[in-house]
Amino acid sequence: MRVRVDWRVSLALLGTILRWLWLPLVLPLVVALVDGTPVSPFLVPMAATVLVGLGLEALTDRRDLQTREAFLMVATTWLSIAVVGAVPFVVAGEGALADPVNALFESMSGVTTTGATVVLDFGIHSRAVLLWRATLQWLGGLGILVLATAVLTQLSVGGAQLMETESQTRDVRKLTPKISETAGLLWRIYIALTLLQVGTLYGLHLVGLAPEMTLYDAVAHAFTTISTAGYSPRPESLAAFSPAVQWAVIPFMVIGATSFILIYFVSLGEFDRLRESGEFRFYLGALGFFTAAVATVLFLDGGPHSGIEETVRHALFQVVSIVTTTGYASTDFDLWSSGAKHLLFVCMFIGGMAGSTTCSIKTLRWLVVLKAFRRDLFTAANPSAVRPVRLSGRAVDEGTVRDIYAYTLVSLVIFILATVVVVVNGSRAGVPVTEFEAMSAAASTFFNVGPAFGIAGPFASYEPFPASTKLLMTFLMWVGRIEIIPVLVLLTPSYWRS
Repeated sequence: MRVRVDWRVSLALLGTILRWLWLPLVLPLVVALVDGTPVSPFLVPMAATVLVGLGLEALTDRRDLQTREAFLMVATTWLSIAVVGAVPFVVAGEGALADPVNALFESMSGVTTTGATVVLDFGIHSRAVLLWRATLQWLGGLGILVLATAVLTQLSVGGAQLMETESQTRDVRKLTPKISETAGLLWRIYIALTLLQVGTLYGLHLVGLAPEMTLYDAVAHAFTTISTAGYSPRPESLAAFSPAVQWAVIPFMVIGATSFILIYFVSLGEFDRLRESGEFRFYLGALGFFTAAVATVLFLDGGPHSGIEETVRHALFQVVSIVTTTGYASTDFDLWSSGAKHLLFVCMFIGGMAGSTTCSIKTLRWLVVLKAFRRDLFTAANPSAVRPVRLSGRAVDEGTVRDIYAYTLVSLVIFILATVVVVVNGSRAGVPVTEFEAMSAAASTFFNVGPAFGIAGPFASYEPFPASTKLLMTFLMWVGRIEIIPVLVLLTPSYWRS
């Protein structure tokens, strides 16, 4: 039996990515120079990534990426960037991030735009290190956009077939004549939205509505909002800022979880696509429904907030934050009533639109599941009827419907198994974890949401979990971010051998 995967091609392309990873390290390096803090945490990985990248590029001159090599490249790229991203934390040697397991957890959480953190004392970390966390998330959000349009469409995973149907685009890789041009187009939209948010947040500071919002804070939060990621340099997250900032961040979280294919067409003046997109309507409907439900529960239960504006603001902010998998906190929602917390827990499973920076199962899959289930009920009563599942007026291939059912089922099974492991492992290590805490932590890491409840609540940390549990969660974040399939395919013997 011979190995059928040309792993040299995958690793050579990975080397190209690593060779250029020195570039994003420049920004925290500049901040370290300005603040007079150590620069070695950034110079060391700069040199290492260039050398390793050049070495991997020398493996082969071929650059044609076939399906098997694409699976390997996707999986190893996210894992390798997370390993590189952990180096500055370990070299800096500050607080909990000095531990290699914690550093890998934090880095994987960053590059997968999860937002779960092991940081306990933000004050002991330099601004440069905290900015590196934000930069990792910005890169992760940008990377998943390119990955979804240029690679996952080729592999028929990541909801690619549905994204083409829903966005009324024949091939999302060919919005422009070349894939590289498509990637560049998405980058420009992504960067423009980031700059717009920086200007908005710092503008609030300049007009006196956000005295706490420095330019550094504006950049750090813009990096982690458009990427729907959620790291904040403040231990209180967005609760550290005025209500004006919280209101201003909400639309950017919504935009970050909106299909960038749809945003592209809207930028061309095709506003009818918003109205014609069934997924976009479903996405906004989910945000509206859960916001109304959470706000109602908070009113009925006499929650910790006073007044209509404050209650509605926190309900809307937290629902948008969890559904879009951003993971910011405008308040300690762990203090909410059981009903409100369980509604937020359900929000972890929704996600934003396909083709966005968001994670979780995504609204497009849920829309297909609901439409297919309704169709099945109709055909059960009318056996002779032929009724395809339609998105925005177009029929969805039945094979795609089955794939969506399978993906959703596998996601839920992995979540359940992970919950059991978190509970059992916590008990074994003497770190008692309740079932709800374990469920929320497993869902939050696997679906890349960030904060959970209890031990890993919005103002708490994942650091108390045993090292083995944090390694499991690191694996869950990796698998969940790249849509499960690329990693699971690598674990099948048939992938490697003919």
